[in-house]
Amino acid sequence: MPLETLPLLGTLPAEFEPMVQAYQRASQASATIKAYQTDVAAFGAWCRRHGVLSLPALPEVVAAFLVAEAEAGRAASTIGRRCAAIRYAHRLAGAADPTNHEGVRAAVRGIRRKVGVAPVQKSAATVEILSAMLMRVPDTLGGRRDRALLALGFAGAFRRSELVALDVADLREDAGGLRVMVRRSKTDQEGRGFEKAIPHGRFIRPVALVRDWLTAAGITDGPVFRPVSRSGHVRGLGSPAAAPSRLTTHAVAGIIKRYAQAAGFDAATFAAHSLRAGYITTAAEHGADLARIMDQSGHRDPRTVVGYIRRANAFKDHSGGGFL
Repeated sequence: MPLETLPLLGTLPAEFEPMVQAYQRASQASATIKAYQTDVAAFGAWCRRHGVLSLPALPEVVAAFLVAEAEAGRAASTIGRRCAAIRYAHRLAGAADPTNHEGVRAAVRGIRRKVGVAPVQKSAATVEILSAMLMRVPDTLGGRRDRALLALGFAGAFRRSELVALDVADLREDAGGLRVMVRRSKTDQEGRGFEKAIPHGRFIRPVALVRDWLTAAGITDGPVFRPVSRSGHVRGLGSPAAAPSRLTTHAVAGIIKRYAQAAGFDAATFAAHSLRAGYITTAAEHGADLARIMDQSGHRDPRTVVGYIRRANAFKDHSGGGFL
């Protein structure tokens, strides 16, 4: 059952149900809700094939579904999210949580041990790789957008969701470069907002590339990054009847993969996260302070950033460097 159609139990007047459901969905990030909807749909389809009830579901049904997903080759992280989605759906419906049963917990533990939980590391687009990618960008309107997106995404260690959410009003000129307001992020779901400083730079020059894109596209307000048609027109620009189009997170991933391949790298090893990882890795290689890196990336947990630093400095002052 889709999350948006889950029943509300009690005597709530019918006209309030859509409003309450909207706020319930807002308690989770939009990307999380989309993922949960996919997970709940997958569980529902599996239950229909096997003739069992998906809501409320029995613990043994949930355990069997999760094991089937493991046998189908799903990653442990995906299976964990499937379990969380089923839990969330039952709680929204006011039904007993089947994932809290020890049988389901034991199945999840067994899956994690058998499948493994090590994440698949995507390649970091370090400054050297980014420079090679930028050299392959064509001198077209779409190319100017892509240069600006790649440069700003790297310089601000942005998540792709943060990049596509940027509006012109979020950019503020400064003598040192550009101040970019991130209105909402993965670690700031309540929208308190925080600012990222983007230096002018001497090599990547992210501020100049962003200005070049906005000027060439004639964008003065609304979304910063927008789709560009094959004929070289910004979609939705200059049309009073059409709302300004915004680039999608999926498109960001495609742009990064395209230029990674054009630069001679294996596109399959790159993802939207590669720009963010590339900035953190490059900053670590150049000896940047952990706290300053976190200021730019917006990480709250230093352990995540320390992981990048360890990989970046794996051979620096190596314990066996003097005798191997």
